[in-house]
Amino acid sequence: MFSLRRVLDVIIRTPNYCWQKNIDPTIKRFGKMNTVFVYGTLKKGQPNHRYMIDGTKGKGLYCGMGHTHQKYPLVIAGKFNIPFLLHLPGKGHEIAGEIYLIDNQLLQFLDEFESCPELYQRRPVGVRVVEWQDQANTLEVKPDVDGMMECFLYNTTSYEQDWLKLPYYNNYDPFGNHGQPKYVLREAR
Repeated sequence: MFSLRRVLDVIIRTPNYCWQKNIDPTIKRFGKMNTVFVYGTLKKGQPNHRYMIDGTKGKGLYCGMGHTHQKYPLVIAGKFNIPFLLHLPGKGHEIAGEIYLIDNQLLQFLDEFESCPELYQRRPVGVRVVEWQDQANTLEVKPDVDGMMECFLYNTTSYEQDWLKLPYYNNYDPFGNHGQPKYVLREAR
């Protein structure tokens, strides 16, 4: 007998499963696609953004900006000053980030990059879209009439209790001038 948790784990790990309701997950020029919401080092101008767009790890397309529908605590922790979005819905802030349409190859890479499921867990979350880049209306994925869509997001249940005492941010920028510790690049660790 399978538990509900086991069944959901299998669904989440199925690459072709599309969480968007009433959306055809196929886009002719890319094949099977997934929406993902990034809030940290994968955003434009951040140290790991190249993985989202350079095509070496899979195909990705920037679609717009938004923020999480629910509040979460976003902290900077660990000896490398990594942004961690703690899986504590309702606590913290609505998190600002970017929405990408990515193929299964890039989704698999992101799972490995984010050490999913050991460090981060990939979950579908509601995102309120504040900017959408599909003026030509060519994408088959788009926000609903209320400006909402579901996207995969990486957050964690694996954190130290002391992290709950750290400052909570609504936006992450390792190069910003807002007192956040500087991120240590993977290559420098």
